[in-house]
Amino acid sequence: MAEIVRMPKLSDTMTEGVVAAWHKKVGDAVKEGELLAEIETDKATMEFESFYDGVLLHIGVEKGSAAPVNSVLAVIGKAGEDIKALLADAGGAALVAETKKPDPAPVKTEAPKVEVAVAAKVEPAVVAASHAAPSNGNGRIFVSPLARKMAEEKGINLATVSGSGENHRIVKKDIENYTPAASSGAKGSNVVYAAAVGVESYTDVPNSQMRKAIARTLSASKFSAPHFYLKMEVDMENAMAAREAINADGDVKISFNDMVVKAVAASLRRHPKVNADWIGDAIRYNNHIHVGVAVAVEDGLVVPVVKFTDTKGFAQLGAEIKDLAARAKTKKLQPQEMEGGTFAVSNLGMFGIEDFTSIINPPNGCILSVGQIKSTPVVKNGAIVPGHVMKLSLSCDHRVVDGAVGSAFLKTLKEILENPVKMLV
Repeated sequence: MAEIVRMPKLSDTMTEGVVAAWHKKVGDAVKEGELLAEIETDKATMEFESFYDGVLLHIGVEKGSAAPVNSVLAVIGKAGEDIKALLADAGGAALVAETKKPDPAPVKTEAPKVEVAVAAKVEPAVVAASHAAPSNGNGRIFVSPLARKMAEEKGINLATVSGSGENHRIVKKDIENYTPAASSGAKGSNVVYAAAVGVESYTDVPNSQMRKAIARTLSASKFSAPHFYLKMEVDMENAMAAREAINADGDVKISFNDMVVKAVAASLRRHPKVNADWIGDAIRYNNHIHVGVAVAVEDGLVVPVVKFTDTKGFAQLGAEIKDLAARAKTKKLQPQEMEGGTFAVSNLGMFGIEDFTSIINPPNGCILSVGQIKSTPVVKNGAIVPGHVMKLSLSCDHRVVDGAVGSAFLKTLKEILENPVKMLV
């Protein structure tokens, strides 16, 4: 008997999923535990395995399309089995018309991020390129995620590439076999920009599941949590010397961000009221310390969590943060690796940002913003001497943390970073 495979709920905040890839096509044999598809959630792209043995009889959500959790994703059964009644009973009557692989159809206007939209009013400028841009006639360009990434890395203007895939979609081999021609367009971008003089234009890039989740979560945080900010400068001379000595050993390589996370964990142990969450009718003071480390990815920002941060030495901490960041950028993190944080750190120092404030990642009570280490004159023992200063900004939810509590935490953090040996105590 045929079985319906439904869109799974792969994270606690997931309401809909996007099919990033199908690993089977209609008519293929499927075994239980075999990779069936890749689903993009609001946090990551995850592999989805089949629960059944049989033949893939129906695909309910095409590659690149979004569907709500629990909607019909696919049907698996015996070859030739009639599934029209099954789909009708499942609320999928609109999908019953053809259960074999459907003929190519126009992509919905609410197309996912694999499409790059160019306003119709710029058609004269775009179509003038020497290669006809693959589109559906209204200016939309169809491109697979991998091809789009390759084009961005190679600086290829997608409007000049002919697609050989279904619906003239640009695929991997089109980028690999691309021969540059006389054309104009911005390089190093996954969006086509028209540069026609005197012509108004715009580009619409549909929001990914992750971007939608970021918008919901941070809007709720900013507009419901009363933020206030505490700032402090830290003398990083001793921290720089300590890092140089640790890395000189050769076996362990740590970054300044690793040192900040370690110092944060030590400070939270001394100030447990900052290691807290707002849970509506109560404040939860966590006895464990799980520090989230913000990582910038293509679609926005994720916050993988280093569990029991205060129990880990520099070598383990540095390796774990590096691994989490690398997998975050390739969307290989599991949902549980981004849950349970009790405090968060966001570091933009590597981008040359001196000072900034962050929006709190709920339900946490605080998030620390870390700027770059800047060479600047400082006063020591009454004399002006060269120094290295880093600015910290602590965003606090006033429902959870009061000014005096946040200030005491920041003071301790400053003392630990200026005297790194205290991280080992």
